[in-house]
Amino acid sequence: MIGLNTAAVYILQTIGSFYLLIVLLRFILQLVRADFYNPLSQFIVRATHPILKPLRRIIPSLGGLDLASLVLALIVQFVLMALTLMLMGVGIGDPLLILVWSIIGVTALLLKVFFFALIISVILSWVAQGTHNPAALLVNQICEPLLMPIRRVLPNLGGLDLSPIVAFLILNLIDMLVIRNLAISTGMFSGLSLAI
Repeated sequence: MIGLNTAAVYILQTIGSFYLLIVLLRFILQLVRADFYNPLSQFIVRATHPILKPLRRIIPSLGGLDLASLVLALIVQFVLMALTLMLMGVGIGDPLLILVWSIIGVTALLLKVFFFALIISVILSWVAQGTHNPAALLVNQICEPLLMPIRRVLPNLGGLDLSPIVAFLILNLIDMLVIRNLAISTGMFSGLSLAI
């Protein structure tokens, strides 16, 4: 029975985390004002639209932030964590604590999305600079708002762009000093989220 529960947790977290990633990408794409005519953007919009449409009637956007998709990401993370706890045999426990864990999990995943987008962007700048691939364009649109303030502060070093290195350092420091400490201080189970 333990093997079946472990398999169920694995399947639940894999499928749930994939959908959570899509919902969070929807939030990020609107946050960075990415091209919604990009084929990958269209896939993300179509995958999230059926659930977001009724949710947007209740939760309006605020200052350009798509709060409905952020709330949907928190709901998906909350449900994933609650179901995982039940399958692990721990029980649901305090819903407020699971909500706090959900906020930590969504924030950690948000940092991971930017981290891996930066890695992809750096690799593409080495091997496929100036490509017009829809995925490459989308990755650059995600990374640019993060890198632009750093480029304003860093001195111009000719053709060498150190802004991704500084962004990696900042993201890792936030992950190590804030996210992980919050997860530890709230007693978050390590098996609850793939992002932590």
